[in-house]
Amino acid sequence: MSDTPKTDTGTDAAIVTAYLEASMVPDPERAAGYMAPGIEIVFTGARVFRHPREVTAFNAGRYAWVKKRMERLDVVPGEGFTTVYSLGTLYGEWPDGTPFEGNRYVDRFTVRGGLIVTMEVWNDSAERLLTKHGVSA
Repeated sequence: MSDTPKTDTGTDAAIVTAYLEASMVPDPERAAGYMAPGIEIVFTGARVFRHPREVTAFNAGRYAWVKKRMERLDVVPGEGFTTVYSLGTLYGEWPDGTPFEGNRYVDRFTVRGGLIVTMEVWNDSAERLLTKHGVSA
């Protein structure tokens, strides 16, 4: 028998959902309440952030505004942690006011002890910006 604590995947999925909802307001301070101290948030392009306010600042330079259509959560229990994938699409406006939608994303979270300890983010924004500016990848 293992001494590793069991995970509560339902609670961990709810923590991720609450974090994502707070981050879309955006309310980075409330979002930070769902994250462990020392969090590493890694965005596409290997950009590393340590607090949701850094993510909000980065997104403010990339989008006029952006929201997520959360289509599903895939929840994977582990020994003492839960991995939660949020999959869906982004919609919003580019800085020039041009609307966009259908921009795919995947966010991968590790939740341990009721807090998000890692977050990784992938989306199609860079590809869409290249196409928008006439650069084919």
